[in-house]
Amino acid sequence: MGAGIAAHLANAGISVLLLDVVPASLTEQESRAGLTLQDKSVRNRLAAGSIAKLAGQQPPALYDAAFAQRITAGNLEDDLAKLAGVEWIVEAVVERLDVKRAVFASVESVLKPGTLISTNTSGLSVAAMAEGRSEAFRSYFAAAHFFNPPRHMKLVELVAGPDTKPAVMERLKRICELQLGKGVVIAKDTPNFIANRIGTYGMLTTIAAMKQFGLNVDEVDALTGPAMGRPKTATFRMLDLVGLDTLLHVVDNVRERSGDAIDQAAFARPPELEALVARGWIGEKAGAGFYRKIKRPGGGSDIETLQLDTMTYAPRANVASPVIEAAKAAKGAAGKAKALLFTDTKDRYAQFAWHSLKTVLLYAARQIGVIADTVSDIDRALVWGFNWELGPFELWDAIGLERSVQRMRAEGDDIPAWVEAWLAAGNTGFYKEEGQLRFYVNGGEYRPLEEEEGVISLAALKRAGKTILGNSGASLLDLGDEVACLMFHSPNNAIGGDILTAIRQSAEEVSRNWRGLVIANEGRHFCVGANLMMLLMEAQNGDFDEVDDIIRQFQNSMLLLKRLDRPVVAAPHRMTLGGGVEACLPADQIIFSAETYFGLVETGVGLIPAGGGCKEAAVMAAARAGAGDLQPHVNALFETIAMGKTSGSGYDVQRIGLMRPQDRVIIRGESRVAEAKRSVLELDRAGYVPQPSGARIRVAGREGRAVLQLAVDAMRRGGQVSEHDVLIGRKLAHVIAGGDASPGAEVSEQYLLDLEREAFLSLCGEPLTQARMRHMLSTGKPLRN
Repeated sequence: MGAGIAAHLANAGISVLLLDVVPASLTEQESRAGLTLQDKSVRNRLAAGSIAKLAGQQPPALYDAAFAQRITAGNLEDDLAKLAGVEWIVEAVVERLDVKRAVFASVESVLKPGTLISTNTSGLSVAAMAEGRSEAFRSYFAAAHFFNPPRHMKLVELVAGPDTKPAVMERLKRICELQLGKGVVIAKDTPNFIANRIGTYGMLTTIAAMKQFGLNVDEVDALTGPAMGRPKTATFRMLDLVGLDTLLHVVDNVRERSGDAIDQAAFARPPELEALVARGWIGEKAGAGFYRKIKRPGGGSDIETLQLDTMTYAPRANVASPVIEAAKAAKGAAGKAKALLFTDTKDRYAQFAWHSLKTVLLYAARQIGVIADTVSDIDRALVWGFNWELGPFELWDAIGLERSVQRMRAEGDDIPAWVEAWLAAGNTGFYKEEGQLRFYVNGGEYRPLEEEEGVISLAALKRAGKTILGNSGASLLDLGDEVACLMFHSPNNAIGGDILTAIRQSAEEVSRNWRGLVIANEGRHFCVGANLMMLLMEAQNGDFDEVDDIIRQFQNSMLLLKRLDRPVVAAPHRMTLGGGVEACLPADQIIFSAETYFGLVETGVGLIPAGGGCKEAAVMAAARAGAGDLQPHVNALFETIAMGKTSGSGYDVQRIGLMRPQDRVIIRGESRVAEAKRSVLELDRAGYVPQPSGARIRVAGREGRAVLQLAVDAMRRGGQVSEHDVLIGRKLAHVIAGGDASPGAEVSEQYLLDLEREAFLSLCGEPLTQARMRHMLSTGKPLRN
């Protein structure tokens, strides 16, 4: 965990000193090398080893493997004095109070006044850790609890000690939010703080409800995942990932430290978990828990599920019922939860879901003023720390606060007094929205949620009536300062006719009345590509004139963006694939969120990019070559597209060759719209000059195409690709190299677009391509045929 935090600090451009203990003995390799316990490489071995492991860690801890160079290895004996020169000391040692106190005593001996000191404890008492330390130490000491893995989990819980200065908490909050891109909640110094406290309680009550309603592991996970607005890991898959031994540690910590009799009963160890831990079936790290993976004799593997009544494993079962199907069909987390709970209230699955959910909602309500001061801190902790789509109070509002409380009363549940008082005052929800503002209950009244610094909410702008134009697939919004934002909101933000129409209308509107355009959205992913279902249907029907028209519209829409006489800045995030990339490349600048997975992946469905992706690759290759040798740059981009390479982060886009000199990365994803707006205004103030419409692109031509095709043939001979891959590769080579043009010839953008479209249409007619498209639509995975 310490190495993971160090890696994310390095991701943010911070120089980090990583200290670990000095090894007590030599490894066999060190002994053979003649080293002693006094050698520096031995003394720093643990920290250096942790840094070395970062490069191969999954999921990756670093945005770019080169960022590991920002971390220096050391040890707590030889390098302790170096702590006098740092700004922030982060402790992440074993979860034992005595060990942590000993570390802090050593740290205080070299501490520079004003240095921040934090503990990464997941639930030990901050006050107890600070006991015995000086006032100067205590005033700068707090918990900053990162969730694991630190790069990928947004939540940081900040917990003050009794003597922590308010300015220290504010400073830590700003660092975590603005530099590290984290979401911060303020928790109280109680066992396991907010997210783990409520999340663990939810898991325990789910196990109890499973027994009460006679459900099995497969059934519970089918009900407590996306159907309830939670991740696919649901309950038992999540437990396997966390580790059952780890969960019992959290359970014990709450039970032993809480003075609440209800908590002490609720956090009793489930005998099922104790039995599994006793057998060593503690989850994924042990190869078995509630699930296990079994390898087939002929290759591949199967997942088996634990049968708790017999403590044996059986093949995983598909679970289906009318309420589950209703939840699947419903839109959004709120719609799914209502469908699950209320489609048929007499259904056993619905009753289980209601019972397990209401128990968590009531528990969360009882924790206001105990583990956190506000409903928003509890909601954000569960959304950011457990990946719930809605926090407990947001979900309570979604299913109907009044309706659900009436049912709870009828069932004899004890409703917290503050909730009863809030309803008695005529309120119908914990949150309300007015214009761009969102309010939440706090202290018996609605108070506005604090606006995050440097963040523009597109959803709030839509609520406030800032829509300029739009349709079912996209909207053009007013960001203020005469900057507009084109926001996709089709299913999965896939680009179809509605988005292309919005692009054309937006280009015309921005040209007439605005200083520039931002392309961004707040979907789970920026854009997963073009509407594949629409293309497949037309191809299977043999309506290639329609396919041709769709691709022409796509290409023309991208050209409109590229040639707009106002600056255009794209701000992609998370999955930005295929057509999503093609929607970004015409922009004058791309502001990548650090968590952007960017790639032209069309070959995975038997196609090539045809919305300008191949053309833009040729443009980039020519720009990079200048007057020099073009072939190496064409080769690199051909390989990126042919292999469907995607970046592992925004920074990694450089590695796959799709980042341009003017593009940049920001670590705080929530700021991407505001940053893109700022870039538009900077380009406008600098006297924006649009890209010329008659630009000529130098291409590799026939000889360059032959080089690329030789590489494809070599891969075929080596058994690395199928015959269909060879066909796709040859057509891709023809386009990127400039077709039959002479080597070094200069061609127009339209010439390359025509080559793209022709190759795309011919591949659409291939049965093997159509099979790939069907497989992707049905499984979400590529087919290599």
